[in-house]
Amino acid sequence: MLKGYADLPLHHGRAPRWLFNRMVKLAECIVAIIVDEYGVHELLRRLSDPWFFQSLSCVLGYDWHSSGTTTVTCAALKEAIEPGEMGIAIAGGKGKASRRTPEEIEALSQVLGLPSHRVEELQYASRMAAKIDNALIQDGYSLYHHAFIFDEHGHWIVIQQGMNDELGNARRYHWPMERLSLIVEPHSAILCDTRLKSTLDMTSKSSEGNRRACVDIVREGPRRLRRLIAETPGLQTTLERWIGGEAPRHLVMPRSINWEALRRAYEFQPRDYEELVSLRGVGPSTVRGLALVAELIYGEEASWRDPVKYSFAFGGKDGVPFPVDRRAMDEAIHILREGIGEARLGREEKLRAIERLRRCVPPSMRDRVRP
Repeated sequence: MLKGYADLPLHHGRAPRWLFNRMVKLAECIVAIIVDEYGVHELLRRLSDPWFFQSLSCVLGYDWHSSGTTTVTCAALKEAIEPGEMGIAIAGGKGKASRRTPEEIEALSQVLGLPSHRVEELQYASRMAAKIDNALIQDGYSLYHHAFIFDEHGHWIVIQQGMNDELGNARRYHWPMERLSLIVEPHSAILCDTRLKSTLDMTSKSSEGNRRACVDIVREGPRRLRRLIAETPGLQTTLERWIGGEAPRHLVMPRSINWEALRRAYEFQPRDYEELVSLRGVGPSTVRGLALVAELIYGEEASWRDPVKYSFAFGGKDGVPFPVDRRAMDEAIHILREGIGEARLGREEKLRAIERLRRCVPPSMRDRVRP
């Protein structure tokens, strides 16, 4: 399974109303066709795929590479989708809207007919997805957009985005429907051309030993952790000596640890790492501090490798963000042509889909949309 994020340059401002209104109408048509032809489950699967999401944003008429691609496309989908008719809903959004996600999940769940225990599960999933991408993957991107998409059966995906003002770009996080864990490599794909030198990734499989050590440290109590730190004179100096040279930037101990949160965690006695990080007050500094102590004292290494793995696009005609990779583009075209040639979509289904699209187009332009 591909794992990933997407880096996008920060573009300020908002989509003009004339464009956004058309985006909403076109999104409504596209979503309706996918739901009618393939079902809600398939719509969720496609939206969790960053390649499909990016293609959809281009079809709707927005920039292919700006940070607004995420926020505006999600906003258009949210306005286009009628939960009572389609059996799917979108909560959250950009900025203040993201903080209203729990209340919106509850209200939209009533429309979809979900029971109260399912609502609580969805609210927990929304909160954890945001917390994991903000605290467990410490890549310097602060989340400012969170879209939580779910259906009448309680299946859900997440599309959220973080901002890095220093680098002048944004990073998009896609969460799929099918996942084995909330903690261990839960994302659906990684698309980025900028790899950071060091990123604390507590979701990596290679961080498993460190995660277990963090839970053991917390279960022993905050006094034990304080003593471990106090009994290690010049902690940063020790780290430098331990790795045999100048300490890289990522090994700097956080200035503060939420000791009250650790006290509550000790009283709660978490069974695993998910229960630990789900507790309120256990944020980036506490996660980082525990990871460093577990690595130094117990030798359980955490992953400092940026999980970004895949190129985001083929490039641009003006060399932005980089020159066009013609070979990669030709290979993609070949793969797509083969896929189209092998498709089993019958003539009758094609005609029905095209006819539905024609009804979404103004009468003056319908002659251009032909079977």
